[in-house]
Formats: sequence, C-alpha cells, structure tokens
Amino acid sequence: MGFSSFLGRLLFASLFILSAWQMFNEFDDTGGPVAKELIPKLAAVRRNLSSKLGLAVSDINVRPVIASTIFLKGVGGILFVLGSTFGSYLLLFYLGLSTPILYDFYNYRPNNPQYSLLLSDFIQNTALCGALLFFIEMKYLITRKQIWKKTPKAKTV
Repeated sequence: MGFSSFLGRLLFASLFILSAWQMFNEFDDTGGPVAKELIPKLAAVRRNLSSKLGLAVSDINVRPVIASTIFLKGVGGILFVLGSTFGSYLLLFYLGLSTPILYDFYNYRPNNPQYSLLLSDFIQNTALCGALLFFIEMKYLITRKQIWKKTPKAKTV
C-alpha cells in the first residue's frame, strides 16, 4: 500500500511539478508566454470586479501572479508527493484561484467552440480539487484513527 500510494501521489503531482518547471524556464521580464494568455483574463476579472463592486480596481501586475503560481504549483506538488497535507492545501488554493480565471467558459455562448474546450478544462480542474479534498480527508481520518487506537497493555504474570 505504501509504494502504490507514493506512486499515485507522484503521478498526480507530476502534472503540477512539470507545469511549474516549464513556467519557471519560460519566465522572463515580461512573465513569459503565460503572460500573453493571462493578461486578457485578468483584465476581464478586473472589469467584472469593478462592475460588481462599483469600485475602480487597479491593474493587476502579471509577473507576481505568475511567480506565485510557479511557487504554489512547484512547492505544493513536491510537498504533496512527500505526503504533506500542507502541499495539498497549496495545490487546492492554486486550483481554487486559477480555475475560474483561466477557464472562463461563462464568458462565452454555448454555440462558441471555445465554450466546450473551456468547460471541459474547468470540469477537469474541479475533479482535481475533488481528488485533493479526498486526500486531505483520508489523511485526517487516518491520523484520527491512530489517536483512537488503544495501545496493548502488558499482562502481569
């Protein structure tokens, strides 16, 4: 059970670790190629927040957003492989923030071809969130069971 659990965590986290490594290698003064995709998405978020809150939301700098994304994916993935719940919380935080921003299917009509692509990626990231929540709960239940387990008492002769 131990090795298969480790292998499962390694395969799951490889999605995040390899993605963070690629983003790190492409990171430059402008933020890399990810910035070209992220700038319009963050502008749409800023417009939506400004209209909903009635306040002017300032421009969002892309470089710190990308750097924090690299950190959350990389460190969270490595800690998750090691079996840490903190790593799964980091990955869950990343997915919770990035999924609605990157996969904004709600800004498109259902007959638009981008709608189905964004919706499928959104659902996939939601399933990843579910897997992380399952891992967190299982870790919690295992540690709770170990606390309740009674230690055997030595018999007197």
